[in-house]
Order: sequence, then structure tokens, then C-alpha cells
Amino acid sequence: MSNWLVGAGLLFLLGTLASIWTYRRISQRSAAHHIAWGLKILALLILVLCLTEPIWTGKIAAAGQNYFVILADNSASMTVRDKDGAASRAQAVQDVLNPETAAWLATLEEHFQVRQYLFDDSVRRLEDFTDLDYRGPSSLIQNSLEIVTRRYQERPLAGIILLTDGNATDIQELHTLSDSLPPVYPVIVGSEQSTRDLALSKVTINQTSFETAPVTIQAQVSAHGFDGKTIQIELYDQDEQVVESQTQVIDTDRQKHTFRFRVQPKKPGVAFYRLAAAEKTKPSAAPVDPLAPPDTGEATLANNSRTIVVNRPEEPFRVLYVTGRPNWEYKFLQRALAEDEQVHLVGYIRVARREPKYNWLGHRGETSNPLYRGFDRQQAEQTEQYDQPVIVRLNVEDEKELLDGFPVTPEQLYKYHAVIFDDVDSSFFTYDQMNLIRRFVSERGGGFMMLGGKESFREGDFENTPIAYLLPIYLDSADPPPPATPINYILTREGWLQPWARLYENEDAEKNRLMDMPDFRVLNLAPSVKPGAGVIATAGENSEGSIPGLMVQRYGNGRVAALTIGDIWRWGLKRPEFREDMNRFWRQTIRWLVADVPRRISLQAHHQPDQINQPVELQISVRDNKFESMDNLDITVDLRDPDGDIVRLYAQPVLNESGLYHTTYIPRTDGPHLARAVVNNTDPENPIEPVETGFATDLEAQEFNAIGLNRPLLETLAQKTAGRVVTPDQLARLARDLPRREAPIMEMQVKPLWDLPGLQPTLFAVLFITLIIEWTLRRRRGLP
Repeated sequence: MSNWLVGAGLLFLLGTLASIWTYRRISQRSAAHHIAWGLKILALLILVLCLTEPIWTGKIAAAGQNYFVILADNSASMTVRDKDGAASRAQAVQDVLNPETAAWLATLEEHFQVRQYLFDDSVRRLEDFTDLDYRGPSSLIQNSLEIVTRRYQERPLAGIILLTDGNATDIQELHTLSDSLPPVYPVIVGSEQSTRDLALSKVTINQTSFETAPVTIQAQVSAHGFDGKTIQIELYDQDEQVVESQTQVIDTDRQKHTFRFRVQPKKPGVAFYRLAAAEKTKPSAAPVDPLAPPDTGEATLANNSRTIVVNRPEEPFRVLYVTGRPNWEYKFLQRALAEDEQVHLVGYIRVARREPKYNWLGHRGETSNPLYRGFDRQQAEQTEQYDQPVIVRLNVEDEKELLDGFPVTPEQLYKYHAVIFDDVDSSFFTYDQMNLIRRFVSERGGGFMMLGGKESFREGDFENTPIAYLLPIYLDSADPPPPATPINYILTREGWLQPWARLYENEDAEKNRLMDMPDFRVLNLAPSVKPGAGVIATAGENSEGSIPGLMVQRYGNGRVAALTIGDIWRWGLKRPEFREDMNRFWRQTIRWLVADVPRRISLQAHHQPDQINQPVELQISVRDNKFESMDNLDITVDLRDPDGDIVRLYAQPVLNESGLYHTTYIPRTDGPHLARAVVNNTDPENPIEPVETGFATDLEAQEFNAIGLNRPLLETLAQKTAGRVVTPDQLARLARDLPRREAPIMEMQVKPLWDLPGLQPTLFAVLFITLIIEWTLRRRRGLP
């Protein structure tokens, strides 16, 4: 080789001297002469270099001793069709991994031990990539990379080739990425051009006491590629009947559009609804195959629908109404609530006050009240005595209910969900009974409301009683000034914000309703409102300002309301058409009062509907008649999945909370799930009724939340792991370059420089181009 170097050096020296002597003979040299001379020297240098045999020395990955992992995305988002063609990203992956056409795989296997995996919501080893089905509900990119890294932590892993579209469902930012990851080489699969798509990106549910629309469903739709088009969202019930349909015109691309549905379920219990979004098209006269899938031109239809669950209690709320004398308020309240299947009103009405024996001129030896003489009720234990008030019980569930008077024990009172006092004074109750009502609200979570009859509030001597602690107004302060204006009912700013306090969705209609209400005549003046209480409506004005009319507040676990107007019934008598407004007012107010009252047994599902492989926790809370925790119970939960299969689960007690039981379930399919909890070992004389709840899973919600290629995420991933992002057509070059990149096991390699791939053809090409340019330059410029 040394002889060749000496000869090549002499040849280069002689050639250089000859070219210098030739160009020095030219008297007038221009820039073209210098360029031509430089090209000739370069060509001479390449020729001399070809005569030598240079040696390359460097490190290279030890052949067959390092591992390289190919990780392919098997999630459902790979079925998205790109804008530039009908082929999906899944087909692009199949083309890249086809062993018959993918020469880069053979090149990679020459230097590394190649292992093949797929990932979606889990990671699985493959013998070949024919098992890819692209049905995975999520793309756990970060989790999958870390799992593969842990599997090879004791083996030399040189890198990971990641074939994906970058739509990760487990990572939005890479600040939590493990530092132990090997170099990752993301392969961008699919087109980076925007695709045409319509998606339900966010759906929220709000249940209110607004009678005409107790459930509000708000859907946010993102549309791309639908400029000027009309999109339509339809709400289906569980019988797949259209409940409501709405349309909007897309005026700006990528702008989110909001749809609001207000529905009232036909029956109590668990109800399932489905929202579906699509472009509204004109009907075609051509025949359509009903079995063929619709050709909408969208990237995917998987994000066009959502399942919604509405949970409403099946058992009616029981409300105890107590009044000191028969009045019209109870008559109209009972009529209003009779139209609500979810509220049952029990009346406890005092017809006559307590009278002493000597005031009655009865027959000799007669101990019962003469008012009942001549009736069938002559049994001593069922007939009111001389010194007892005359009580009428209405709408009781059996003859024993309230037979012994107003409840005196928690078992008797806690079976109700709310208590209403109207026109009854404090002397009607004992101190213990009033304290029991306070506990009923604060501990049991019941509702309490006092209406403004003539013997209510201060007029009923309730100051300095446990009832006074409940009320949202003070009863022991100075007398307020009398009203200076007619007594009327006007919503405050806070009242306008409460759906249950309004009767109409339209603001103008609500204002007209308030203006048409009559002036009232009975008002219990409230001295002042307690801090934290909300004034929903006023009842006129006095010298100090507005007079509170309807006040509400939270007390412990329950709700309390005070209505100081005592003749709301006049509202329904002003005009016949006003009676329906008054009835709706009562229904919505009572619904608000009992909305959050807990029941003896409750079943709640805690879950993230779009989280993959995350268990749904079903919690069951059980209480006895005193609403004290019940332990050592045998509770089973029957869960019906969307396919109709029933799985029986056994609830276990929560160790740190008495009376609370739980079990878990991992949903595997999208759609509605119905759970039914049964307590098996309760007292037969006091059984606990089964309870149901529902939940819906949308496991692919995050998977199809964004369907475009997430190139920035993949570039950041490659940068943090010392890899690089490539496209499918760059894989062959990557496979040739990888052996010369850093690997866990490297070896020294000494080889002729000419054996480096592509070096010889490159040098000869440069030599040929150099001589052609030099010759062309001399010919066109007329140089010697």
C-alpha cells in the first residue's frame, strides 16, 4: 500500500505541475480559467485517491448481539381514512411491514435480534404482524414504551421502531417520560393532510328540578371539512326512537358548536339515551341498500355518537304536611303534587284544637270527644279524647301511619323525605319533637319548609326553639316595619339563576307571569335573613327596602326553605289559566326540597367513561330506619353489560367507613351498563328494596378525540430519547444507518473505505461531473 501511496503522490504532483504550466502560458486569465483549473485539480485528486486503498476504522453494533423492537400501533384510530386516498393508516402499516416487499426488515435482521410487538391498551408479542386487527380501544404509547423497556432491562436493547399516528390516549405532555427509554424512532404512518370529520367531543348532563325539562344534555360538536354544511344531532331513547332533533350550519371550520337538549324521562329509574351526529343531506331518489354502511366521506364514524345515562329514583318522595287548621293551601298543594308521580304528600291536619273535658257536655260516663258520636270509630284507642286535638290523616299508606300523633322517634320521622309546616304554632309540638325535626334535616338530610300561615314563624312562637335554628331567617330580632307596597312575588337576581324558581324558559314569558300574579294579603314579616341564606323572591317593600318572601339555605345535610306569604292559593284563583302555573311552582319547589335527600340504600358508580382498563367502583351505602349504618350485610350486585350478559358481583365492606360496601368491575365494551344491588340478609319485617343505577362507557372517546397525525408529540419523543422521526420511505436508509449508531454492545471494525455503502459510486459520479463541467466550460468560453 505504501508503494501505491508513493506512486499516487508522484502522479498527483506531476499532474498538478503540468496543469500549472499549461495555465501559466495563458496571458490573460479570467475567472473561468481559475474555475476550470480548480475542477481539473479536483478530478486529478479523485483519480489519485482511487489508486490508493484507504482503511476505515470505527465502532459498529455487534452483529446479532443487540435487540431491536418493532412496536406497531393496533388501536382503532389506525382505521381512519386519510384525505389523500381511501386507504386507511392500517393499510399503510401493513405495507410497511410486508416481509415480501419490506427489504428494510431484512437489513435490520442482519445486525440485530428483531422482536415484534403490537400495542393498544396492552402490549403483546407477535411472531409476525398478520395478527394486527386494529380493534384496540386506546393508544397507550408511553405505557407501552415503558413496558417494553422493562422487559429488556437486563438485555441489550438498541432501540425501538414505533409505527403509529401519534394519537396517544395516555400522554399529552412528555415531562413524565422515563429516562431509561432507549432511542425511539417513530415512523409517521398516514397523511399529514387534514381529514374531513365530525365528532362529539364533549357531552355533559345536568339534572334539575325544572319541571318541563328536568334533564339538560349539552353536546359539543367539532366539525372539520363541513364549511357551509348543515349538521344534525338526534337524541334517541333506549327504544331507538327519536326524542328530539336539532340542526346547525357550520360557518367556520374547526369551530366547536354547542347543542342543548332538554328532556323529561317518561318514567322513573335508569334511562339510557344516545346522541348521534351526522351531516344533514337531501333525500336521494336512488335506491339505497339498507345493509350497506353509509358513505359519509368522514375519516371515521366512531366519534359520531355517545351513550348517556339518566338516573332518577323509582320510589316516590314522601312529604309530610302538617297544618294547624284546614286551609286552602293544602287543597291546592295536594292537587299540584297529585300530578307528580315522584312526590307523595301525606297530610296531618288539626281540625279542632285541644279542649279540656269540662268544656264538653257529653253523656254520663262518656270519655270520647262528642264530635265523633254516632260514627263507627268507637274503640277507645282510636277515638280522640276530650283533652286531645282533633286530627285528620290524609293519604297515609296504612291505618297505623301517624295514628299515635306526630312522630316522636327517628324511625317514625325518617321515613319521610321532607316536612312542611303551615299555619301551626309551636305548642302543637313538644320540644323533643322539634329537636327531632332539626336532626331530621341536619343528620338524615331531609328537607324542611315553613309556609307563611297566620300561626307560622313569629306568630307561631317558634323563636327560641330548635325550629328557629333551622329557618333561614331570624325570629328574635326587632319587629320589621309593615309593607309600604302591595304584597307581591318578585324573583331576585339569585332567583332568576335557579331553574326550579322559574316556570318558563323564556325570559319575557317569565316576566309576564310575575307581572300577572295577584297581590297577596297574608304575610309573615321576616326580621332579617341569616348569613349564607339565599333570597329567591321578595314580597314587596317597606321603609327598610325589599321584604324577603322566599328564602332557602343548607342546614347540615339537608335543605330548608321559608315562604313568608301565607295565601299563595290566591294565585290559582285569579284566572283559571294561572292555576297550572301555581301547580308547577309547587311541584318544582317541593322537587328542589327533596332533590338531595338520601335513601336507606344507595348505589353509585364511580368511573371514568373514557379510561381503558380502569375499574368501575360500585359503592353501596345502607342505613336502617334510624339512618344509622348497617354492617355485616350480604350484598350482591347483578351487572348487565351492553351485550345483555349478566355478571354477579359480591360487595365487600369498606374498612374505614361503616355502612359502606363496594365492588369493582372492568368494562370491556362500549355502551350502557345496568347495575342492581340486593341486600340479602335484612329483617323480613323491614326489608330494604333493591336499588339500581346505570353508567355508560365510551372506551374509544379519547382514541378518536383527535384523529389527525400528532407529529409534534412524536418529534418530542424522538428528541428526548436520542432517536429521530422517519417516514415509511426512509426506513431502508434508517436500517442501514442503525448499526453505526450507539448500541449497548459495540465492536471495532476495520475495513476498506471503498466497502462503505455508496462511497464508490459517489466518487465516480463526482469525477465524471467534474470533468464534464471543466470540458464544457473550456469549450463554451473558447479556452485553450
